[in-house]
Amino acid sequence: MSQINKEDVKQEVFDLYDDYAHNRLDRREFVQKLSVYAVGALTVPALMSFLMPDYQGNVQIKADDPRLKSEYIKYDSPKGGGVIKGLLSEPKDNKKKLGGIIVVHENRGLNPYIEDVARRAALAGFITLAPDALTPLGGYPGNDDKGREMQSKRDPKEMEEDFIAAYEYLKINPDCNGKVGVVGFCFGGGIANRMAVRIPDLAAAVPFYGSQPAAEDVPKIQAPLMLQYASLDARITGGWPAYETALKANGKKYQAFIYENVNHGFHNDTTPRYDKVAAELAWKRTIDFFNEYLK
Repeated sequence: MSQINKEDVKQEVFDLYDDYAHNRLDRREFVQKLSVYAVGALTVPALMSFLMPDYQGNVQIKADDPRLKSEYIKYDSPKGGGVIKGLLSEPKDNKKKLGGIIVVHENRGLNPYIEDVARRAALAGFITLAPDALTPLGGYPGNDDKGREMQSKRDPKEMEEDFIAAYEYLKINPDCNGKVGVVGFCFGGGIANRMAVRIPDLAAAVPFYGSQPAAEDVPKIQAPLMLQYASLDARITGGWPAYETALKANGKKYQAFIYENVNHGFHNDTTPRYDKVAAELAWKRTIDFFNEYLK
């Protein structure tokens, strides 16, 4: 990651990156708008380098960690993309049935950060499945920009079906105790909310900065929710008050946390939006929540 000091970068730069990362700006527009904030050492190339993810230096649990059994599998998604690839992980030499967690990626496919998160959750004592919604297009391409472009070409409803099919696959896995929850980030946070609406026996859902379901769908939610938001993420967090009103009106079980002075994506430790304190606290709460409902 670039040596730029995070404190020297204006919030507007992070907001621009958010627009770019969510396809509201193309690359040319992003660079053009970023040039306004290029002063001295903060050149446009330096800012671009600073903002982009660094997957090489920020893996917490390596793919070959000896404590885990972690492998790519394929499962059927007949209403979605057909055959979908996913990373299935669990503690090595496990002798008991474990709670299951579907780990849903952002809007760019199954990148190294999400695979790492899936391994972290497995190391905490769960069997996890992290699907790649880009499978029908060839899978995550190794580049987030290309991944976003690819994911934008997939039908959103079919992608939703891919993650519901992952839930069905994991629920009957012989190493799973039948209790399956979901954690998702960004696009995946929205999917986690949708899965709570769609799956009556979902055991728990933890959307990180995910778009909220329609108010008329809230009565369908049966799973307990833990909702993680960033205070500087006006685009997503702005929808929380109406969602909370609907959850309360329908007597739903939920916890919600808004982390102060952090951005959308604060859990992603490969970009400068990462906030170590907020990310670690949110993750501890997530694992504690899953320990409560999936064991």
